[in-house]
Amino acid sequence: MIKTYPLLKSLMINFRFLFFLFIFIWLFACNQQTEKKDWDYPFQNPALSVDKRIDDLIGRLTLEEKASLMLYNSPAIEHLGIPAYNWWNECLHGVARAGEATVFPQAIGLAATFDDELIFRVADAISDEARAKHHLAVKKGNRSQYSGLSFWTPNINIFRDPRWGRGQETYGEDPYLTSLIGVAFVKGLQGNDPKYLKASACAKHYVVHSGPEILRHRFNALPSERDFRETYLPGFEALVKAGVESVMCAYNRTYDKPCCGSSYLLDTILKKEWGFTGHIVSDCWALDDIWARHKLVTDKVQATAMAAKAGVNLNCGYLYKYLPAAVDSGLIDESLVEKDLKPLLRTRFKLGLFDPEEMVPFSKIPADVVDSDIHRKLALETATKAVVLLKNRNNILPINPDTLSTMLVVGPTAADITTLLGNYNGFSKKMVTILEGIIGRAGIGTTVEYNQGFMFHNDTIMTGFWQANRADATVVCIGINSLFEGEQGDAMLNPDGGDRMKIELPANQIEYVKKMRKKINDKPLIVVVTGGSAIALGEVADLADAILFAWYPGEEGGNAVADIIFGNVSPSGRLPVTFYKSTVDLPPFEDYNMDGRTYKYFNGEPLYPFGYGLSYSDFSYTKIASDRKRYSNEDTIVIVVSAKNAGDMDGEEVIQIYARNAAPGKDDPIKVFVGFKRLFLKKGESGKVELKIPVKTFARWDIEKQKYLVRPGKYFISAGKNSAEILQEVETIVE
Repeated sequence: MIKTYPLLKSLMINFRFLFFLFIFIWLFACNQQTEKKDWDYPFQNPALSVDKRIDDLIGRLTLEEKASLMLYNSPAIEHLGIPAYNWWNECLHGVARAGEATVFPQAIGLAATFDDELIFRVADAISDEARAKHHLAVKKGNRSQYSGLSFWTPNINIFRDPRWGRGQETYGEDPYLTSLIGVAFVKGLQGNDPKYLKASACAKHYVVHSGPEILRHRFNALPSERDFRETYLPGFEALVKAGVESVMCAYNRTYDKPCCGSSYLLDTILKKEWGFTGHIVSDCWALDDIWARHKLVTDKVQATAMAAKAGVNLNCGYLYKYLPAAVDSGLIDESLVEKDLKPLLRTRFKLGLFDPEEMVPFSKIPADVVDSDIHRKLALETATKAVVLLKNRNNILPINPDTLSTMLVVGPTAADITTLLGNYNGFSKKMVTILEGIIGRAGIGTTVEYNQGFMFHNDTIMTGFWQANRADATVVCIGINSLFEGEQGDAMLNPDGGDRMKIELPANQIEYVKKMRKKINDKPLIVVVTGGSAIALGEVADLADAILFAWYPGEEGGNAVADIIFGNVSPSGRLPVTFYKSTVDLPPFEDYNMDGRTYKYFNGEPLYPFGYGLSYSDFSYTKIASDRKRYSNEDTIVIVVSAKNAGDMDGEEVIQIYARNAAPGKDDPIKVFVGFKRLFLKKGESGKVELKIPVKTFARWDIEKQKYLVRPGKYFISAGKNSAEILQEVETIVE
């Protein structure tokens, strides 16, 4: 028998090799086809640069499709596999209008913490929740308004007048504080991934926009050039330099031009001067104002063309559906539409909205982060640091719960959830009212009684006085809520479009506190005031033994107030706005010049100054020193402030730094806030803080030279507890 099997074996081996090679090549080809199917078009390929992807996508769109993508409620482009996307989302102090979320203190309360590091953590937590909620919504096919990742926050308008109902959305009256808190919020919200935005932030409302609400669609802001540059622009410039993704143009005109149709504002300053590369969104239905109320053009198509020429990329409204008509009529070229569309698409790519979810790191944030225990603790920390102790006669606070037998809590805001929320808010299933916080912290052995006391709008019914007879201490909860101040149309019990034309407490609230004071004689009377703005307290400022201003403190607001009342925490909140004694102290509401406004230009005596806030500890400032005597324009001044806690309780002090020119010129501010830092000291402990202040901080706008200049000369740098209480000062020379 002839042995042929070695040859056969060899052929079989080669056949097997070829067979498996064929299978491998076939599978590889199939895999390649599958992968290619994942991106049928180059714009879907994550490996390409964003610019190449944008160019490819725009080249595949009709003019009508391009226009549709520039509307806030962008429809799906089905033949390209592009899902619908709604740009309108809110997270002013927590993911808003989208169901469950952690509710942090209202924005003005965030500013009252004077803690930018804390606000970064708050915004970081908010964007975590935003991502978790967004990806869950997409999985169930929910692409509705408020489920996206592009947030129209923060509001960095200067709170120039306490009558403005939307001032609660801002970070106060000072450009420097507004800039630092705003930058911290933007960085926390947007994240630091090198490729993807965690969420996109929006600096609004650009620019010179802070009431009156009832005139916001019609008025023409005409501030002095110096106020424009030194008060209204710095916050926006700071956020642009920090990388904010979006800017929202305002309803009003500024210097005769509509903010959403002004090339000077949107191109010359925003893009050319500051280098903004993100997208510009109109305030909602602001483009209608251009033709219907400002009456600068005659119809919708012309208004559309004006906004497109100025550089508005995204229309919250409907007018950009007329972009094709504007092209057809020769008002604009299609190339302009493409130019305006590009930044908008870039934001969608940066958010990862065109990439597989698994490629976006933030898609893995779990659902249980929403209103988690960690975020609730952060909300409590923030609310506690936001509460401002305005008065504490004879150190009546804190109250020792171990020695307290009975307490009465009265007032319409004590058990009111609305008082916690402010506006542009989310909702938590664990909201803690002031009443609930006090009950929880007082302890089971303490008798806590409650009575509403009176209603917001009824001067005839007042109750609870008989209960006050047997209480060891009485807490009266007064102030206002979102029914009385807010955006135009939102404050249902406000006849003035959301603004408070008088900043005084309602008369019935003052009357109630007077009657309660008379009823309880010398027993402790603690007043807790809620609101989003400065309130002239009238006689209450004298009648109360202690006054806490709680703002709209969020879901943990009740626990925060109670922790301060019972001494679990020493108060450390500071006022980001001046509290005036009366409405008569204010200039005309419609005047956008800063003369007579804020701590920088108000020459009267305030009720409580900017930066004011008491503590349970006694902090003294023992020394202030600078690193040298003389500086040039390019230098940074290093200031060291030494302080001591001479009180009986651990606590945090907010050391504030102000600067003033020794020879002020015409229209110079009285002083300028240039730095702050929190310092925690145990009782009896001493410590120091170091602050770095660029000399450029002293710059003023030179109208003739059209730039910021630091005038040579002598400057005083001061450290104090607030803008009126300066404790240490050092002299410097700028050469």
